[in-house]
Amino acid sequence: MEHNTGKHSFLSNILGRVFLFGVFIVVLRFAYVVTLTGESCDRRDFCFFSLPEDLNLIIPSVGTGAASAIGTANKAFRSTSVGPSGGDLYTSKDWIKAVQFYSSIFQDLITEGYLAPTSKSLCVESASGQDVFSLKEIGVEDSVGIFKKASKPLVIKGEAHRIPFENNTFDFIFCGGGGINKSPRPLAVAAEIARTLKPEGFMVVHVSVNDTYSLNSFLDLFHSFKLVKYHDIEGYGLSMPNFREIVLKKEGDFVLGHGSKEGENKCLVPAHKRDLVRKAEPLISEEPLKPWITLKRNIKNVKYLPSMADISFKSRYVYIDVGARSYGSSIGSWFKKQYPKQNHTFDVYAIEADKTFHEQYKLKKGITLLPYAAWVRNETLSFEVNRDPGKEVMDKGRGMGRIQPVKTSLRGTSNGEVDEIEGFDFANWLKNTVEERDFVVMKMDVEGTEFDLIPRLFETGAICLIDEIFLECHYNRWQRCCPGQRSSKYENTYGQCLDLFSSLRYSGVLVHQWW
Repeated sequence: MEHNTGKHSFLSNILGRVFLFGVFIVVLRFAYVVTLTGESCDRRDFCFFSLPEDLNLIIPSVGTGAASAIGTANKAFRSTSVGPSGGDLYTSKDWIKAVQFYSSIFQDLITEGYLAPTSKSLCVESASGQDVFSLKEIGVEDSVGIFKKASKPLVIKGEAHRIPFENNTFDFIFCGGGGINKSPRPLAVAAEIARTLKPEGFMVVHVSVNDTYSLNSFLDLFHSFKLVKYHDIEGYGLSMPNFREIVLKKEGDFVLGHGSKEGENKCLVPAHKRDLVRKAEPLISEEPLKPWITLKRNIKNVKYLPSMADISFKSRYVYIDVGARSYGSSIGSWFKKQYPKQNHTFDVYAIEADKTFHEQYKLKKGITLLPYAAWVRNETLSFEVNRDPGKEVMDKGRGMGRIQPVKTSLRGTSNGEVDEIEGFDFANWLKNTVEERDFVVMKMDVEGTEFDLIPRLFETGAICLIDEIFLECHYNRWQRCCPGQRSSKYENTYGQCLDLFSSLRYSGVLVHQWW
């Protein structure tokens, strides 16, 4: 009997110690999760029990209203989430930090009168719904978010460029986290916001804009809105540590599209474009004896516009090569390879009157060929295919071409081939093809016609549609073949070319000398 009693006591001690060790492990795990990581014990992968569903978790410095909201959100999330870790979303440190941040933002907007508890509100590009949660927490109950992947009950499925609501639905629309910065279709996003926001409603957006050019490009997307205010804010995460908060007010009904009013020709280049001109490389004041060598040296100094400013908020991106010649002449060899496009896809227009080059463009995707001569009006022109003295005519190059109206034909005064071609009003075409909110780059090599086309661009106001120009100005250069002699092909002097460049820059146009 004594032997059996001792054996039973020994087993009891073993079981007791195992039980105590198990309790110790559970308590230690619970203390680690709650105390160190800030998470609840509602995790099925390690907990042996769950927190009561009606337990409210208080978010420090947010307010007691958040407690009941979290409890409600947790219940709803448990009933809709299928992921193993979904229940932790509303109690994670990142979530709490984001809620605190957005609550502060929205409380300030309420104080300033841009948001009210009765506002029907939409959060665009709300990936996890912290902004929606914050609106509800401070009392803006009629709030919802949209994202490409739903995160119910706060966020439903929907994309910023295709908002799933009717016209004039919301009093307040918010887009945080640099959502518009990341969108490949900012104009479509702007149009949808304008469509779904009520007249007199407010839009608040957080964007990363570091220069006046990008700020004005952003504002150009919202032509039916009035800028109320903007200021810089320190963010809460590494993805967007600093940003600019912009408040806009919708004025009247939204109308898609804009542009110059009919009959309005004159334009004033805005100040933010003039600022870029002041940063441009200096003009070459003295006539270079060897222009191509000078260009090769100077091209390293060229300040491209995308290297000075963010062009992300433009509606579309356009490159126009006036006097394109062959594809490899400048489109393939320079623009495609060297121009800093900031990862944007450009629509390319090649304007070339010489039919020798037309066939190769049929095989090039993304390039629109205009087989005409850029001119100041629509009319038939004489087109001269010529060459410099001492050079053989070759099919691949054929020399550069000059154009003149038929009534002042070059026949009898030319040592090259003369054809009749169709010219078109380039300035008028430009106004019908692009808008102010597009990003437009132009290269112009038109064998002296620049002295006709540039004044026409100013006369019609089309010059304001161009963001950056690479201009080859033609003048009576010294001839390689004949030392001491200037070419008789052009009448203008280098001084006149320099005046043309100077007048463009003085007017606020970013132009570069090109050869």
